Amino acid sequence: MNESNIDWILAIACFLAGIGIGALCYHLLNANVARNQKVRQRLAETELELNQVKDALNDHFAKVADLASSIQRQSHDLEQHLIQGADKLVDDLKLKRRLHGNQEEAEEIDLPQVPRDYADGTGGTLAEDYGIRQRRTTEQQDTAPQPPRY
Repeated sequence: MNESNIDWILAIACFLAGIGIGALCYHLLNANVARNQKVRQRLAETELELNQVKDALNDHFAKVADLASSIQRQSHDLEQHLIQGADKLVDDLKLKRRLHGNQEEAEEIDLPQVPRDYADGTGGTLAEDYGIRQRRTTEQQDTAPQPPRY
């Protein structure tokens, strides 16, 4: 064979090997791009779903707040209706006071005291100085026997 034929064959083989290696590198690099696009698409879908959940949650709490204010308003209306009816129909003074919110009866009744963790005055058993002896004055300390010093 001729040397020129071998050179051409070698050049064609190198060209084909280069095309194969390039296609392999392109495929490997393109696979990562496809994965990244799928991850980005999933992230966008997740963010959209999160925003929808946030909007639904905001709507839910707005509706709950409206319903709570409606219940408060209806409760106040019911209380006013009861007070007006009691003023017109009830002759009992104590019942009228209770409906109007006057708590004079509660002040007259002596409620039980809540237990405390301290004592009144100086003689209680929970006082800070209970069971502690008083310090001796300087005169009493001088006359008291002292242990010998070594």
